[in-house]
Amino acid sequence: MTVDVLKRVAGRKVSAANVKRTAQKILRLVGQNNAELSLALVGNDEIRELNRKYRNKPTPTDVLSFPADESAGLHARLLGDVIISVEQAEIQAKQARRTLEAEVEWLLIHGILHLLGYDHERSAKEAKIMRALEKKITRAL
Repeated sequence: MTVDVLKRVAGRKVSAANVKRTAQKILRLVGQNNAELSLALVGNDEIRELNRKYRNKPTPTDVLSFPADESAGLHARLLGDVIISVEQAEIQAKQARRTLEAEVEWLLIHGILHLLGYDHERSAKEAKIMRALEKKITRAL
């Protein structure tokens, strides 16, 4: 399994190496042992621009997922990209009274599940399924 992490946010307390190890564990837990995944740790300015461009929402968000375009003839195991705003994760971690590491882990799980086709915005039933999987993976980590 290949996980590439790009850290484009300075001065933040998130280890790219720890995020990579966590992503590899999550991929194993969801049966994606041969998957390829790209992760980017960014700031709010960058994720705001991506959110505006791809979702028409001009605000920062915590995590974005971009599945690989299988129709482009890419290798079937290429899952796609997960982009996490470390700034937004810090805000949410404080609000939820948990560590930044735990928040980033949750966002990583959430993003990977989106790459696998789960979508909490489609219906209440899918949201329930996705939340249950997030909790199950969190406990397993």
